[in-house]
Amino acid sequence: MAFLMFTGFVLLGLVSLLAAVTGRRGHVCDRNRGYRVPAAVAADPRLAKKANDLVAFWCTGAAFLSVPPLIPLLLRLTGDGREDFSVPVLLAIAAYGFLVVVIGRYPFEKIRRMG
Repeated sequence: MAFLMFTGFVLLGLVSLLAAVTGRRGHVCDRNRGYRVPAAVAADPRLAKKANDLVAFWCTGAAFLSVPPLIPLLLRLTGDGREDFSVPVLLAIAAYGFLVVVIGRYPFEKIRRMG
């Protein structure tokens, strides 16, 4: 169980970091290197810059927030060999993961509403 959670947070961090890099490079509105955005956002340079800034900021935050759970999960994996978690701990980890996903998804919902 700890290995799956560890892997999930690593993947969540990597995907968020990739999206943040895309935003920092200004490729969010580029169909080939970025994401699907409304035509109005892609056509307006001001909205395109705002979209890039939103993705860069929020996805960087999501990437950084993916790191703290890795430490206790890694300690659990390399520690005493016990991988089981209590239900409250599992719920807390799931809620934290959900929060990180919501933070990473926020700029894309905001961009969708801009168009």
